[in-house]
Amino acid sequence: MTSVRRKKSKKSIYQIEHDLQLSNRIISKWNKSIPRADVLQDVADYLGVTPQYLFKLARKEK
Repeated sequence: MTSVRRKKSKKSIYQIEHDLQLSNRIISKWNKSIPRADVLQDVADYLGVTPQYLFKLARKEK
């Protein structure tokens, strides 16, 4: 997840995981598995975007 929004907010994936009290590297694992809906929503809320926006970014990065 190297989203433009994350870069603009200057938050690392580690910081997002820490702030949301998620397991280390859980977001990185999304490249290989589908995230749980509740965790995806939490990250989207944190970044101020929709889960659909995160999925669009993921498709563009592939």
